[in-house]
Amino acid sequence: MTSVVPPIHSTVEDAAQNIMHLEQQYLLQNYARYPLVLERGKGCYVYDTAGRRYLDLITGIGVNALGYGHPRIVKVIREQSAKLIHSSNLYYHPYQGLLAERLARMSGLQRTFFANTGTEAIEAGLKMARAHGRAMDPEKFEIVSLENSFHGRTLGALSITGQAKYRTDFEPLLPGVKFVPINDTAALEAAVTDRTAGIFLEMIQGEGGIYPLTPEYAAKARELADRHNALLIADETQCGVGRPGTYFAYQRSEPVVLPDVMVAAKPVACGIPLGFAVANDKAAAAIKPGMHGSTFGGGALACRVALEFLDILEELLPSIRTVGAHFRERLLELARKHSIVKEVRGFGLMLGLELTIPGKQLVLDGIAEGLLFNCTHDFVLRFLPPYIITEKEVDRAVKTIDKLLRKAKPQE
Repeated sequence: MTSVVPPIHSTVEDAAQNIMHLEQQYLLQNYARYPLVLERGKGCYVYDTAGRRYLDLITGIGVNALGYGHPRIVKVIREQSAKLIHSSNLYYHPYQGLLAERLARMSGLQRTFFANTGTEAIEAGLKMARAHGRAMDPEKFEIVSLENSFHGRTLGALSITGQAKYRTDFEPLLPGVKFVPINDTAALEAAVTDRTAGIFLEMIQGEGGIYPLTPEYAAKARELADRHNALLIADETQCGVGRPGTYFAYQRSEPVVLPDVMVAAKPVACGIPLGFAVANDKAAAAIKPGMHGSTFGGGALACRVALEFLDILEELLPSIRTVGAHFRERLLELARKHSIVKEVRGFGLMLGLELTIPGKQLVLDGIAEGLLFNCTHDFVLRFLPPYIITEKEVDRAVKTIDKLLRKAKPQE
């Protein structure tokens, strides 16, 4: 009897289905994944298990900022992984101090704590604020945060996240948190008192829909923090580390509104987990030996990759600004052309296209067309492309988005 060999395409599709089935059977079902199995990447593109290519405009939610397989990053990973990956914070290694020095020069702040994620970095900022306040008065523990904000998924970070859909299932959370509307200086002034320990700001709200703070609002937050001896903490996890066309989003203001603490993560180690909180001496003094720590934070491999990334970022900043401006203008063209586009927001290579209809189906249609992006806040298409993207690739992406918008139906 002659055996029948199934078609290769069918075998590949079966393998992809098996991967998804295993995850559905054995993983905690806390992610609503898209039906796509990625296998490899190169440059601005990723490939699925069938070899289909996708232009990536979401980059692991802003993590893969140099795209995939960047030769300088691959070289550093190969070299350092053969020497030392992890040693713990019981000992020194050659790269933490170098990276902290680099971040101090870039940020205008002084001292760094290394973590694994943006959420962990937020926890460090929360601890600094609480400890700073408690040193003056046990009742000085309140936190002011923004409505529509997103700071992470630990209980501490959730407590200052201004979206009820993330908080409700885990309440009660940290007491003493006030939420105020974005860019409403009167509401901010009313909320900040002598009991305030910290003010948390995303200079460009990411998950909340790509909403930038006005320079006037950021300046008012700085003034109030100084008046009430509270810490001003900038969450740059998504909007910083080059994405807005400057090192950090707070540096877009003129004059620069310098926070007391700045936290970031996502692109800094090109997919290897690394987050950090950089503080001025006043904020850093609140954390004494033994008050905070991280087992994996600031490992040798992550720090060395981050140093190489920052060298590359310095070279890329001008093109982030120019290509980002080109992308924004092309999106504005779509807004003028399509009635379902409500607004274009963002700076650099952090852009959002707000629609009058839900955007989930457009994300799925984009996958079918070989284009990856996501939808946040239900109605905002979010674009976080790699910093190496070219105007030609932007034009290709916009052509596809135009096609998707033409097919989309306005709500009745």
